[in-house]
Amino acid sequence: MLKRLDLNLLPVLEILLEEQSVTAAAARLYLSQSAVSKQLTRLREVFDDPLFERTAYGLKPTPKALSLAPELRQCLQQLAQFTRPDTFEPALSQRQFRMHLVETTYSLTFPHFMPSLLAQAPGVSLNCQTWRLDTMDRLLRCDIDLAIGCREWDERSPMHVSHIPDDLCHVELVQDYTVCLMRRDHPALTQEWNLDTFLSYRHLQVAFGGIEHWLLDDVLQLEGRQRDIAVNMTDFQSALALCEQSDLILCAPSRYAFAVMKSFELQSLPSPIKLIPGAYLLMWHKHFEHDLSHKWLRELIISQVLPSITPRV
Repeated sequence: MLKRLDLNLLPVLEILLEEQSVTAAAARLYLSQSAVSKQLTRLREVFDDPLFERTAYGLKPTPKALSLAPELRQCLQQLAQFTRPDTFEPALSQRQFRMHLVETTYSLTFPHFMPSLLAQAPGVSLNCQTWRLDTMDRLLRCDIDLAIGCREWDERSPMHVSHIPDDLCHVELVQDYTVCLMRRDHPALTQEWNLDTFLSYRHLQVAFGGIEHWLLDDVLQLEGRQRDIAVNMTDFQSALALCEQSDLILCAPSRYAFAVMKSFELQSLPSPIKLIPGAYLLMWHKHFEHDLSHKWLRELIISQVLPSITPRV
């Protein structure tokens, strides 16, 4: 097979597996659709398998293609390491980095490091996606370069920082805590603000960052209590709009909440339960520790974000 395999076809297969669309793959590869289709034909000949089947929703990988995916990524990483230069010049680099981020971290981090990145490395690009349930697995497989996710310092949380796998390196970028949001004429504002008042109203919850429930819920459960969740959503902007028009209470990370509250008629109150602030962590696999371009990017993010954030809460 090695005699018949053009190594230049491997990145095409990788991107087809990610995009599951010839059109999208062609756009990422800066090739025409016909060129990508021809390369897919060659890949099918090499592996003696259709690799993808056309459906109404795009290309569906065959079992053979899915079985190739883990080894393909590892092979490409080894080839990249084998050919990696001893120096890195940001101004000349065309590297594309893959990142997953919790949606609330975009506004906290990108405005601080992206101007420097664009100035120092105009050819470098970031392929970013919102944090997903499989993000940690993809970090462990080196399918993505970096991720910014939420973790807790509170010992009562199953998402404690100490539970991060040993193969992953991490740096804390921002600490944050939970606040409670409600409409400005919410009846709770006329009552004593305590846990009983908090739990007497129904709640609106936003699940993000692969976390389906919050530290607050973990602590309440330890006390044999729970919130009455009326609506679960995945979009903060929609949740804020609904919170503004109802008696639902929305718990949100404070830095993000205070940044967007100006666009809504909302009032904030502190959490009725004492919680240790959590953290947004920059994470990467130790495989990339000595990758010069990877090191440049993560050091750029850290050096630009940390000084721009107010001290720990």
